[in-house]
Amino acid sequence: MINKLLGAAATAAIVVFAVAPASAAKHAMGCGGENQANVENMVEAMADGDNKTMARKEIVEAQNALLSGQMGACSMHLAKAEHMGAMK
Repeated sequence: MINKLLGAAATAAIVVFAVAPASAAKHAMGCGGENQANVENMVEAMADGDNKTMARKEIVEAQNALLSGQMGACSMHLAKAEHMGAMK
């Protein structure tokens, strides 16, 4: 029984590690300059408040991740900022 559980856990871990790079590559496409500029413009058009402050922080984190070559993290932060901008 324990061997079956360990085997299932190992299989799940292999699947996660095999899919993670493909997922990061898909998200990395959205971290380009044009997309980042669109999100920044959307955030700047928001009314002042907590959501705008948090969205600005996410944009800064996205820029830091982009500069350090972490494209997956960059697109994640950019998506969070975009989501906050859509909440208005």
